[in-house]
Amino acid sequence: MNTWDILLWVAFPYVAMAVFVVGHILRYRFDQFGWTSRSSQTYENRLLRWGSPMFHYGILMVFGGHVVGLLVPKAWLEFFGVTEHWYHLGATWLGTVAAVLTIAGIVLLLIRRRLTPRVMLATTVMDKTMYLLLALVIGFGTLATVMYQIFGAGYDYRGTISPWIRGLLILQPDPSLMANVPFFFQLHVLSATALFLLWPFTRLVHVFSAPLGYIVRPYIVYRSRDAHTVGSGSRGPRRGWEKSERPAAPTRTRQRTPR
Repeated sequence: MNTWDILLWVAFPYVAMAVFVVGHILRYRFDQFGWTSRSSQTYENRLLRWGSPMFHYGILMVFGGHVVGLLVPKAWLEFFGVTEHWYHLGATWLGTVAAVLTIAGIVLLLIRRRLTPRVMLATTVMDKTMYLLLALVIGFGTLATVMYQIFGAGYDYRGTISPWIRGLLILQPDPSLMANVPFFFQLHVLSATALFLLWPFTRLVHVFSAPLGYIVRPYIVYRSRDAHTVGSGSRGPRRGWEKSERPAAPTRTRQRTPR
């Protein structure tokens, strides 16, 4: 190991983790009005209607695959009958489907943002930086998968990258595990670390505001003003302008005055 190994695979990840946690706390504490995805749906909806679901569903599949591959030890999966062969098939082909969805979605979103003037005007410098990092993370990860897992002999990242990440989480980092990792896998990890470092300062914070309560919240009861509610204290609907009540004309009485 040398100084660069310690900086890249120990110091940089821990700095990113600290900024990620503290940054979200400070952002929520002092910038709740800015805690938003800054939706641009009102500016353009045709491309967004296709690109957004493809990207979000794809990235959720990618996230699930990374959780299983990086955080779950190989021995645990083998205990439940998931052999190396079946894991490789699932990770390769399901990962390819997820990558295709994610890449197609982000390409559509970038085209939309670049070619729609009103959306482009609403794009900040931080948005551009975020999209650049997202594209790098997805691009390096896809390139590494295609080169080594599909057309290459395969690379067992569960013996190097996975224990390195778990070591960071339990405060026992081992940078030597990343020393001989293939170059594009290293770029994928470094660009993902940079994205986590930048995360609290971008629109990506909306990930932690998913409306999960919508699933379990009670129904909202709506009551209509139909005919059966007229006699129960509610006035029935009327069509057109309501007629105003015309005041009655004063009555004239003739009185005989005495002479």
